[in-house]
Formats: sequence, C-alpha cells, structure tokens
Amino acid sequence: METSIYYSGTTHPSPYFDIMYIEKLLIMRTLESCRKIWTGWRNGWLKINPIKCKAVSSTRARVKDPLHYTLGDQLIPEASNCKYFGIILRSNLRGADNVNYTVKKAWKALHFIMHILKKGNSSTKSLAYMTLVRPILEYGAVCWDVYREGQIHALDRVQKKAAKFAYHTNESNWETLTQRRKISCICALFRAYSGEQAWKAIGNRLQRPNYLKLTTEGNVCVEN
Repeated sequence: METSIYYSGTTHPSPYFDIMYIEKLLIMRTLESCRKIWTGWRNGWLKINPIKCKAVSSTRARVKDPLHYTLGDQLIPEASNCKYFGIILRSNLRGADNVNYTVKKAWKALHFIMHILKKGNSSTKSLAYMTLVRPILEYGAVCWDVYREGQIHALDRVQKKAAKFAYHTNESNWETLTQRRKISCICALFRAYSGEQAWKAIGNRLQRPNYLKLTTEGNVCVEN
C-alpha cells in the first residue's frame, strides 16, 4: 500500500515547486517525494497550512488501516479523494470522478462558445473549440488516460458536438481525443526515457527492455 499526503497552501516560494516538478509528484507519488516535502517543512523553507491538507491512502484494498498524520499538533483529516491541481484523485485510483468533472467543465465552455459564436464562420468556431474547450478535455490526460468505453464516449461526445457546431456535421478533420491522449503518453514516456529535468526521477525507474537472441548453437539468450 502506498500512502501519500496531499498538500496545498504553500506560503513560501521555492524552486522545487515549479509546474513540471509538481506534475512529477502527481505521477510518481512516492515516499521519496514526500520525504523531500517533509524535509523542507522541517528546515523552514517550505510553509504548509495544515488546514488545507488531506491525508489520502492510495489502495484498492477493501480493508484499509486508518491514517494518523499530524503537522505540529494538528491532525490532518483523512479523505477518500482530493483535487490536486485540477485533477481529482481517488484513493482507489479510479478516474470516474475526474472524467465526470472534466466533461461537465468542457460542456460548460462549449455552450458558452455556442452562445457567443452563433453567427461565426467555421474557422472561428473551430479555433474557439481548440483554444477554450479541447485543452480542458486534455488537461493532465497523461495521468488519468481512460480505458472504459463509457468514459471515452463521454469525452468524445463533446468533440462531436463541437464538430457539428463548427461544420454542421459529426465528421471533421480533427484528431480523435483517444489518438491525442496516446500521443501525449508517448511523449511523456520519451521525456522520461531521455532524462529531461522534471522527468528524470521517472526515467531512472524505467527498466531497459530485454531482447531475445538466437545464438549460433541454436540456444536462446536474453540481452539487455
């Protein structure tokens, strides 16, 4: 079972808390990252507001041990989910809540565009969708990429409605959201493998693939 602390309300700027580093924490959620936060709090360069903190246990076990985390003398309340930089994380690691939240927010933005651009041309409507709606559907998709057909269909319905609004048809030359999420995941894997600064910790955990090789004697050996 992996246990982590959700934190917010930092009151002191720190170079460790740029956006890419926080994305790495969101993906990794390791105890090593939590130790860095704890060290910063103990050394005084990071201020954490206990009132805005939640203790979340990431597990799918039916029986869970209660969490007892404190900052100073104040107990951090335990929660089944938390909203982390716009992404809803549940203790059972399922993404249904985040998908529902994303779809609802995207529909709201799309209806706003449809109300304003009733008399706009197709290019303007398409640009408005790609600028204001699609980023909502793809925000943090590397972390919560869905695989259930119902959730995929709920996301695709927004784009199909936008295509019908822009081109008066369900068909368009836009890439599907599923294809774009796959590309985003591949790009994230490449960044981790190539050892970019914010993804280096993830890249260090990647294992090199094993290749099967047939020797001259007819035996099969494994090479890294």
